[in-house]
Amino acid sequence: MHIQPLSSLRVSKYVVPAHNRIPNSSITNKPLLIYHSAFLAPSSASSSPSSSSSSSTNAKTTPTNKPASISPAAIEAHLHTTAAVVPQWRYTMYPTTHFHSTTHEVLCVFSGRATLCFGGEANPGKVQTCVCAGDVLVVPAGVGHCLVREEEEEEEEGVDAGAGKERFAMIGSYPPGCQWDMCYGNEGEEEKVEGIKELKWLEKDPVYGEEGPVLGV
Repeated sequence: MHIQPLSSLRVSKYVVPAHNRIPNSSITNKPLLIYHSAFLAPSSASSSPSSSSSSSTNAKTTPTNKPASISPAAIEAHLHTTAAVVPQWRYTMYPTTHFHSTTHEVLCVFSGRATLCFGGEANPGKVQTCVCAGDVLVVPAGVGHCLVREEEEEEEEGVDAGAGKERFAMIGSYPPGCQWDMCYGNEGEEEKVEGIKELKWLEKDPVYGEEGPVLGV
């Protein structure tokens, strides 16, 4: 596994407006961040293009290249080295919109690709985007998120369509000492939402350590 050089990392930043009882970016004033191809499989590292930072709202994006799966153990080892967050699980994303009130969240995609929705599916200012292996998502506390669908890989000529399919999976990580909870924008969660204001932002970048996009927002 290789790390995308910070100088060529493409970052998308989204300020997601509050919707109903989901506070989204309004409670922390921190954007949703997506690091595109932050982690690179050895076969793709030499061909990864350089690109610049971008920022938009209510966008739909789709990767054009088939992503190579990346060793989750290698990603976890790197996260332990930077020590900004602690890996806690490997799984997909829940299909029900939810957010966390006790911690910010870092999601590292290590296989497959999927379309995700941030902000609430009925939110006019939602962000719906496709992510794939190697992408890193920094989700501030209060930002609603859910799985819309897993995306099918384009079939290669001469390859069995059912062979070797990579399911969408991520590593979920949180700042040291933090434990995630589940909120759904329901009545009775007001006290939890108010507590988000007391959370400290990440002290280091989960991928780059003492520098990186997290430290500039």
